[in-house]
Amino acid sequence: MGTLPRTARYAAHTLLAALALTGCSSSAPPSAADSTAGSTNPSSPAPPSPVQVCTSLVSYWAKETLLGTKWSGLDWEQKGLSNDQYAIHEDAVAAGRAEERTAGQDKALELIDRFVAQRCADEDGAMRSSENWRPPT
Repeated sequence: MGTLPRTARYAAHTLLAALALTGCSSSAPPSAADSTAGSTNPSSPAPPSPVQVCTSLVSYWAKETLLGTKWSGLDWEQKGLSNDQYAIHEDAVAAGRAEERTAGQDKALELIDRFVAQRCADEDGAMRSSENWRPPT
C-alpha cells in the first residue's frame, strides 16, 4: 500500500493534531506558584474544541464532495470522520447539491459551511461514534 493522498494526509494530520492538543496534559498539576488567578498566557492559543474540529473537517470534505475533487471519493474512515460526522457530511452534501441546482456553486459552498457549523454545534462535535459498523438503512 502506498501513502495517503495529500489532502487525506492533511486532514489526518489536522485531526491528529487537534486530538493531541485536546487530549494531552502534563503528568503533574501546576504548582501554586505557577498559577495566578485570572491570568492567561496570550502566546498559547487555545486548542480547538470538538465543535471546531467537526466543523472544519466535515465542511472541508462536504465541499470536496460537492466539487467532485480527486479525493472526494474516499470513505468516511479515510476522511477521518466519525459515524455521526459522516451523517452530517451526507446531509450537507445533499443540501449543497439542492442549493447548487437553484442558486449556483458559490451559494452551495456557503450553505455547506453554515449547515455544517450548525449541526456540529448542535451535536457537540459529533464525535461519539467511530465504530466500523453502521446499522443498515
